[in-house]
Amino acid sequence: MRLDLWLWAARFYKTRSLARTAIETGKVEVGGQRAKASRALRAGDGLRISRGEEQFEVHVLALSDTRGPASVAQTLYAETEASRAAREAARALRAAERNGYQAPETKPDKRARRLIRALGDIDAL
Repeated sequence: MRLDLWLWAARFYKTRSLARTAIETGKVEVGGQRAKASRALRAGDGLRISRGEEQFEVHVLALSDTRGPASVAQTLYAETEASRAAREAARALRAAERNGYQAPETKPDKRARRLIRALGDIDAL
């Protein structure tokens, strides 16, 4: 079974083309090595998947070429405990970083918009 098709069926990516792009850019490794989208995947293979800020380390349990409900997709793989703990710790860290942020109550007025435009993108420096 093709790797990109399995990633789509296991609901790691929303479309096959997104899965193929992730594989080609090196965000998916099979057995610690970069793979092609057409690589034959077998039960028992170990995958490392980077999706956004999340990292998954999974073992393939079953193969499927059809995309079903999430409950069925979760039976196709088993995530390692170390991977699950690392994702939870990263999620808690991101939540703690967001904790002090408070969105502005109103839109900026004309004077504030001019000031924002004059300052430009401060982070680009």
